[in-house]
Amino acid sequence: MADDLHTRYMAATTTWRTHRAGCTTCQHSTPCKTGAPLNERFTRLQDAYLNHRRST
Repeated sequence: MADDLHTRYMAATTTWRTHRAGCTTCQHSTPCKTGAPLNERFTRLQDAYLNHRRST
């Protein structure tokens, strides 16, 4: 499970960062309509991964 969670977390990180790098709206404080779900997925997976690491 931890490996799968880490893989999904890293993929979400890459997807969000790639989008943000090319989107001037997302480079500011509020993500755009396309970027918002990418940011939410990244945040959710980051929290899950960090919480999993703390519990092991």
